[in-house]
Amino acid sequence: MGGGAPATTTTTAVAVAMVVVVALLCGGVARAQDMGKEWARPPYRGFFGAPGSMLPQSDVDLLEFPLNLEYLETEFFCWSALGYGLDAIDANLTGGGPPSIGGQSASLTPFVRDVATQFCYQEVGHLRGFPRPLLDISAANFGKIVEQALNATLDPPFNPYENSVNFLIASYIIPYVGLTGYVGANPKLLTPQARKVRACACTAPHGTHAPCSSHVLLLAGLLGVESAQDAVIRTLLYERGMTRVASYGVGVAEITAHISDLRNELGRRGVKDEGLVVAPGQGPEGLTVGNVIAGDHLSLAYDRTPEEILGIVYGTGNPAQHGGFFPQGADGRIARGFLVA
Repeated sequence: MGGGAPATTTTTAVAVAMVVVVALLCGGVARAQDMGKEWARPPYRGFFGAPGSMLPQSDVDLLEFPLNLEYLETEFFCWSALGYGLDAIDANLTGGGPPSIGGQSASLTPFVRDVATQFCYQEVGHLRGFPRPLLDISAANFGKIVEQALNATLDPPFNPYENSVNFLIASYIIPYVGLTGYVGANPKLLTPQARKVRACACTAPHGTHAPCSSHVLLLAGLLGVESAQDAVIRTLLYERGMTRVASYGVGVAEITAHISDLRNELGRRGVKDEGLVVAPGQGPEGLTVGNVIAGDHLSLAYDRTPEEILGIVYGTGNPAQHGGFFPQGADGRIARGFLVA
């Protein structure tokens, strides 16, 4: 190699390249003046809208809306597996939100309890953002949903905490709705970094700054975990497909089909949900009736909008009429927007 000038030039080029990389990660590819959108400056310490993240407000809204479902899954899985919820695990993660209604320890086999415990702590890892909304995870609420799906009054009432099969059926009700929301949100995000980054200006407790590398997470990563949970639940139920549920005379697979039909009805946007067994010609490539993983005619995941999801989790089919799992409505700008419209 020659004298010092080339080395200096190389060093300068490397430094410039590093600055560019940092700018792309933390400053965003698109600038505010180019987007013509409202840029996020939320008052809370969230994954998606931390100060300096420069995400458009619409991206922050889409990314944080599923937090409603994450809170719901956390509370149900943790109470079922551990006998306590988020307040006992880390009260700071509740954001001061009200305690959930009706959670209790479920009577589970050691294997199912182990799975539920893993799900519980996975969901805890997803919680950053607005305060926990009021959630109803009572046996009575789940019982109403199953009766609504079956269009029948059950005696005794369905109780998700009674045994492992009932718990898995209740679990079938929740994660799939959230994962369809992630699928629906992805193509609507305006900025590439919104698909990749929780928060680049990483804020740790007490206002200190944590390394950004610890807070980077692909949106696909959230979708991946939710999809995996749903696949585990469906697989465990599929194995029990012909098992009769309590004294109802109805098989597990039949109940899942009814629950999926109910979600399609409440979502009001056609078929985006399928049970564990489908009619001939409707399985993968039209060649199976087994349907352990739900998908469209190309075996691609279905998508849902926030409007559809709210109608489902409220149990009303109407995003402006709260109820079901959310007695006072879901939180976040999108959900509140429907309630005040």
